[in-house]
Amino acid sequence: MTKPSPVDSPSLFPSRESVVDVLLPLAIGAAYSYRVPEGMELAPGDIVVVPLGTREVLGCVWPRAGGAPAVDPAKLKSIKRRYDVAPLQPAMLAFIEWMADYTVTPPGMVLRLALRHDESAGIGRERTGVYLTDRRPERLTKARTKVVEALFDGFVRSKSEAAREAGVSASVVDGLIDDGVLETVVLPPEPAAEVPDPEHSRPDLSPAQSEAAARLVDAVKARAFAPTLIDGVTGSGKTETYFEAVAQAIRQGQQTLILMPEIALTQAFLDRFARRFGVLPAEWHSAVSSKRRGKLFKGVASGEVSVVAGARSALFLPFRDLGLIIVDEEHDGAYKQEDGVHYHARDMAVLRARLEEAPIALVSATPSLETEVNTRRGRYTRLHLPERFTGTRVPRLEPIDLRKEGPPRGQWVAPRLAREMECTLEAGGQSLLFLNRRGYAPLTLCRACGHRLRCPSCSSWLVEHRFRRRLECHQCGYAMPVPSECPACHEPNALIPCGPGVERLHEEVVRLMPNARVQVLSSDLAGGVERMRAELKAIEDGEVDVVVGTQLVAKGHNFPGLALVGVIDADVGLGHGDPRAAERTFQLLHQVAGRAGRANVEGRAFLQTYIPEHPVMQALVAGDRDAFYDQEIAIREEAHLPPFARFCALIVSGTDNHAAQSHARALAACAPFTSEVRVLGPAEAPLALVRGRHRFRLLARSERAFDLSSYVRAWMAGAPRATGSLKVQIDIDPQSFL
Repeated sequence: MTKPSPVDSPSLFPSRESVVDVLLPLAIGAAYSYRVPEGMELAPGDIVVVPLGTREVLGCVWPRAGGAPAVDPAKLKSIKRRYDVAPLQPAMLAFIEWMADYTVTPPGMVLRLALRHDESAGIGRERTGVYLTDRRPERLTKARTKVVEALFDGFVRSKSEAAREAGVSASVVDGLIDDGVLETVVLPPEPAAEVPDPEHSRPDLSPAQSEAAARLVDAVKARAFAPTLIDGVTGSGKTETYFEAVAQAIRQGQQTLILMPEIALTQAFLDRFARRFGVLPAEWHSAVSSKRRGKLFKGVASGEVSVVAGARSALFLPFRDLGLIIVDEEHDGAYKQEDGVHYHARDMAVLRARLEEAPIALVSATPSLETEVNTRRGRYTRLHLPERFTGTRVPRLEPIDLRKEGPPRGQWVAPRLAREMECTLEAGGQSLLFLNRRGYAPLTLCRACGHRLRCPSCSSWLVEHRFRRRLECHQCGYAMPVPSECPACHEPNALIPCGPGVERLHEEVVRLMPNARVQVLSSDLAGGVERMRAELKAIEDGEVDVVVGTQLVAKGHNFPGLALVGVIDADVGLGHGDPRAAERTFQLLHQVAGRAGRANVEGRAFLQTYIPEHPVMQALVAGDRDAFYDQEIAIREEAHLPPFARFCALIVSGTDNHAAQSHARALAACAPFTSEVRVLGPAEAPLALVRGRHRFRLLARSERAFDLSSYVRAWMAGAPRATGSLKVQIDIDPQSFL
């Protein structure tokens, strides 16, 4: 991260130039030159609208490279106008350039992440306010009387607020305006977000929380890059602890970015923020409307918005004075962007904090191995919260050996777990059954001929979703009705589901516990964000007895009445050759078990497994997290796997299998030779067909300190170009090996 950036040089920020370079949000490797109209002053970071062919696009004025050749302005197109938004700060320009270099991506594609909004989206309608004059209406109806009484204090209100307070329609307010009883006034634009109050409600912290919060506050006061791991058991109050650092940033007039893996689903977090600061944070995620995103973009750039809580895309917002970054649940796989620009938001957040000279806190009860190793080697500071804030114990985990006490044939809940659930229901507690498989069944086959229903465009089986009466592919989204006969042998009513999904598990729980209120919690259910938040709220309020959920339930939710957790298939993540399988399984099951016993109830957790002797299961049952990390770190280091080595995955894909394979072989043949890099493959990818494209994978492995990005860039510069339907996808530091 020591590569110098052009934005470090003040000479590259002129106040007036006849020609400027503009980086466009396109897959291009360099900025284009444009003529500056007379009277317009521009500097690097300014957002402008420029002509490109027959259309107009947003772009960013970019620092000119030293020694760039002079360009005749007469031969260039002119910039149309400067976009009315604060310019991108020098640190943001450096971030875009560094990230493009690291991920081997055209800079324009990274800029696109920072400009992904509608130019006119932030423009709102003029707001009109009303206040009561000395004049009284000639015709005084009951509705008009309500309005006069509501506005008798003389304060200005918007028309909609006046109507709402009086409990009348807007037409009543309009009639009083026409009669001169109410006077109108233009209100200032509605703010992009309300300003949080750092003194609104200070919490009572435990001694461990207070100590950790004080160190975070000191880091914010220092206004310097300082990476910290907040390492606390589930329920230890990590959120309340880092809220104190957020409060300090607000006091200093600086901005805070809080990254979360599933911001659209974490209503509990938003409520906790509102209790602490009096208002909600600004939200940034895919469910936010285009108009709202445009307003937030401008508010963040101007400094009006002080706290943003968002998904990984919020990392590219143009903060004016970023004073703190929080990465909550930093181990979560959702931080990895697998399409377009391949990046890991956690790692890029650390980079941005360094460029902004701001502290960053990585938060988790089960840190990623990369973060754990960085902390053990002294690169990050560890703040440890060893106990739950409520004083309750972290749930003890008990294995259920399915080889000895498994459920009856055709069922999935072991008898011992079913009995525990009944006892929990009788005691008034909630139970959670975790199964990381969406839908009703992961496979549908014909009992007459054995035919398996698979996606016509992918190497994936079709998953039955009985709630929607559809078979779906979880890779490409292909869907079809469940056929009444086998497509191969045409035997009627011969298709049967194989294996359980959460919908099938729900069906079994309803049979086992007919008096229980059972709810499925899965990301693919209809209703979107609002329905999901309502369902989470219902669980939190105790309106549900048994929750049947996928990995969605492991993402930091707080269910006070949850007393029992049952993992139906604890082995599901261990059955393939992913080098991160053990780490991910441990993190997921530890997080799921940690949902239980967070309030004043004792929590218990059961792991149904066929391999209770596996090191992951042994570590979970023993509650020895450090022993698991010690063993996994030793295995990774000996095998020369991340974080002790670097990988780059190259996926060659095309609609023609032979052409894709041939191009992959040609790439392997022209890889530059060096003893510091080993190129593996090409080999058919585990998911060999996705969306009708055949896929072949190459892996380049190097030492940790080696500049693998530069090697891959040089490799691609000398490689044959992909033509026709062929594509080459580059993923530095891949998280998935599918």
